Amino acid sequence: MLSTTPRTALARSKERGRTDRADLYAVLDAGLVCHLGVVVDGSPMVVPTGYGRIGDTLYLHGSTGSLSLRGTGEVCVTVTHLDGVVLARSVFHHSMNYRSAMIYGRPRPVRDEEERLAALRAITEQLAPGQWDAARPPNRKELAATAVLALSLAEASVKVRQGPPGDEEEDYALPIWAGVLPLRLSWGAPEPDPAMTADLDVPEHIASRAALPASRD
Repeated sequence: MLSTTPRTALARSKERGRTDRADLYAVLDAGLVCHLGVVVDGSPMVVPTGYGRIGDTLYLHGSTGSLSLRGTGEVCVTVTHLDGVVLARSVFHHSMNYRSAMIYGRPRPVRDEEERLAALRAITEQLAPGQWDAARPPNRKELAATAVLALSLAEASVKVRQGPPGDEEEDYALPIWAGVLPLRLSWGAPEPDPAMTADLDVPEHIASRAALPASRD
C-alpha cells in the first residue's frame, strides 16, 4: 500500500486516488519519460528525463553537467499518461482521462559500479526492451560522463480518471454531444540510420514493437 503524507494527500477528487502500490508500478512501468522537478539556485526547473524502475527505486540519469542532476535537495518526479479528452455538455465539466504518479524525495547519487550498470540497464530497457543486450555497453569514459540518481518510491501518490463526463443533472437533456475522445499512441515503422555501413535487418525486439502501443500497457 502507498503511505499518505501531507505532500501526497489528495486535496481534490479524492475518489481518483489509488493506494495500491501495484497501481504505482503500473503507471511507472508503462511510461517512457518522467518530469523531474528541482530547485536550482532558488528557481524551479522541470526537466523531461529518462528513467527506469527496479523494485521500489526509481533511477534517473543524464549528463554530469546537468544542473537538474547536480543538487542534493528534495525533488518531485511525475509520470502522466493521457488516455482521452472528456467532452461534456458544459465547458466547466470538460476533463481528461489519465493515469498519473507523483513521487517526492531526496535522491542519492549512485556511485557503486554494479548498481550504476543495473540502473542504466533499467533505464535503457524502459525505452527499448531488449536493447541493452543488443548494443555496445558503456565504456569508462561514457560512465564517467553520466550521472545516475536513485529515488525511493516511499513517498508517492497515484491519481486516475476514467469514464464519461459528469455533467450537472439539468444539462443531461441538452442537445449537445458528450463523451470521450480516446487517445492512443502507437509506434511507427523503424527508420534505419543512413550512416549504417551494412544492410542490416531490423532486430526482432525492435521490429515486433512497431505493432505495440507506445505507452507499453
